[in-house]
Amino acid sequence: MIAPSSETAARLRADARRVVEAAIDAVKPSIFLPPHLPRPRAGQRVVIFAAGKAAGSMAETAEAHYRALGLGPDRLSGLAIARHGYGRPLAILDAMEAGHPVPDEAGLSASAEMMRRAQVVSPDDLVIFLLSGGASANLVAPLGAITLAEKQDLTRQMLRAGVPIGEINTLRKHISRVKGGRLAALMQGAEIVTLALSDVPGDELSLIGSGPTIPDPSTLEQARAVVARHRLRPAASILAVLDDPGSESPKPGDACFARSRAIVAAKPADAWHAAWKKAESLGYRVVDLGHALEGEAREIAAAHARRALEAAPGENLAFLSGGELTVTIKGKGRGGPNQEYAMALALGLRGAAGIAALAADTDGTDGGVGRADDPAGAFLDASTLQRAHDAGLDAAMMLENNDSSAFFRALGDLYVPGPTFTNANDLRVILREGPA
Repeated sequence: MIAPSSETAARLRADARRVVEAAIDAVKPSIFLPPHLPRPRAGQRVVIFAAGKAAGSMAETAEAHYRALGLGPDRLSGLAIARHGYGRPLAILDAMEAGHPVPDEAGLSASAEMMRRAQVVSPDDLVIFLLSGGASANLVAPLGAITLAEKQDLTRQMLRAGVPIGEINTLRKHISRVKGGRLAALMQGAEIVTLALSDVPGDELSLIGSGPTIPDPSTLEQARAVVARHRLRPAASILAVLDDPGSESPKPGDACFARSRAIVAAKPADAWHAAWKKAESLGYRVVDLGHALEGEAREIAAAHARRALEAAPGENLAFLSGGELTVTIKGKGRGGPNQEYAMALALGLRGAAGIAALAADTDGTDGGVGRADDPAGAFLDASTLQRAHDAGLDAAMMLENNDSSAFFRALGDLYVPGPTFTNANDLRVILREGPA
C-alpha cells in the first residue's frame, strides 16, 4: 500500500469518508422503515417478502417491529432474498441469498420459493413487500423458454454497453415471470403494501428493483427498442418472448393491484441531504453538482474536475453529486462507475494541491465480481497521479482499459466498507481546502 503524501491529503480523505458514511447511516432501514410499517388488524396474519441488496436488513427491522407488537410464528412469516453476503440473521422469517449483478442458480431457486409462497397467500393476509435496488438480479424467473444462461448473457451485454438502469429494467420486466407487477398477480387479491428504498433517479417505483408488485407503465415495444438502440444480441428465446403480445406486463388499473399500495420509504435525496449537513458541520461550503445525475462516468468526472479547478479560492468547498453513472466497457479491466469516475477525476485534476475526493456506492459495492468484499469506490488526492507514476502505473492507459480497480488497489486507495445493508444510489464528494 502506498500512503498519501501529506497531512492535508489525509485530513481531506478522512472528511470525505465522514461525509459518505453520514449519507449511508441516514438510509439504514432501522432508521427509515418503522414509521411506515402498517399495523395489522386483530388476528390478521402478516406475510413479509423482501428482495434486493437491503432485503436482509429491511426484513430484520420489520421482523423486530412485528415481534414487538406480539406477533409470533403463528401470525408472522415470510422470505427475504438478498445479494450474497448481504443477508441478516432472522428469528422467524426465512432468508436466502442470490447473485448480483448477474443472476445465478441460487436466485432461480429463491425466486421459485417466493413465487410458491405468494400463490398460497390468503386474501385476508397483510402482505408487506420490502423492495430495494438489486431485486432485479436477485429475483430471476425467466418467461417462456428463456434459460438462466441466456438471461445471464443478456445481463452482461447490457452492463458492458452501459445501458441506463431505467432501460435495463424495462427490458428485464418483459422477460420475467416475477418482475413488472407479476408477483402481485400471484397473490390472490391479498392486501399488499410495498415499502421501497429507492436507488433510481426520480424514485420511480416501477423501476426500483423492476417493481415485482408495482403496475408497469412500460411496454413490450419499449423493451424491443432498448434491444435495438444498444445493438444487443439476445438469444432467440428472448426475442420470441419480446415478440409475443402475451408477454405484456400488468398495467395500472389491473385487478391484481386493487388492494395494493406503495410508498417510497427512503430515497437517495435523504442520503444526499445527510451528506450536505455533514459537510457543512465539518466546515465546508457545499457546491451542488446535482443529486440525480446520469451519464458516462468519465465524462461527468471531467466536468466536475473543471468545476473544482475553476472555483474561486478563499474557502473550504465540498462539491457533492449523486445519481447513477454508467460505464461503456471497451477494455478488459475490472471496475465500476464510481472507481472509473475517481480515476477520470484524478486525471482531470492533474494533481492540484489541496483537493481530495471519494466516489462510492452507498450499498457497499461498485462493480466487482459479486462478492461481499468488492470495493464500493475509491479515494483520490493531490498525490494520486504521482504515486501512480512512481509505482509504474499509466493512469490514462488503465482508464482506457476500464481497469480502475487494479489502479486503485495498487495505490491502496480502494474504499471497501463491506456490505452496508442499504442501497440509495451513489454519492461523490470532492473536497477543496481554502488557503490557511
